Amino acid sequence: MKNYCERIKPHWDLELAAAARAESDGDPHLAFRHLERAHILGQNSTWLHTQTHILMMRWGWRQPSSKEVAGQLFRIFGAATKTAFGLIPAGNTGGTDVSPFRTMPIPADLQILMSAARSSD
Repeated sequence: MKNYCERIKPHWDLELAAAARAESDGDPHLAFRHLERAHILGQNSTWLHTQTHILMMRWGWRQPSSKEVAGQLFRIFGAATKTAFGLIPAGNTGGTDVSPFRTMPIPADLQILMSAARSSD
């Protein structure tokens, strides 16, 4: 039986692919929006959550944004150590433009995907 991570990962992968396309098309801000969507999808999985913050840090490095790089280092540690205990703010987009402790509304399309991925847990 698949777990949440295995069921949500194809959708997470689609957001990462969209982020890569947007960045290669010269739209780093759209790329980051897709990374934020991937963050929301993956934040209930320690592995996907941590990986998303690493990708956000790499995005910050390429911009360059020292604020994003430094903020993501803090968030990588938090994702790696707190996610398994459920200590995550649902819907948080994961970037340094919002508090890492702020709960945010989950977009409806992502909520549907997340609910379906949880339905077999």
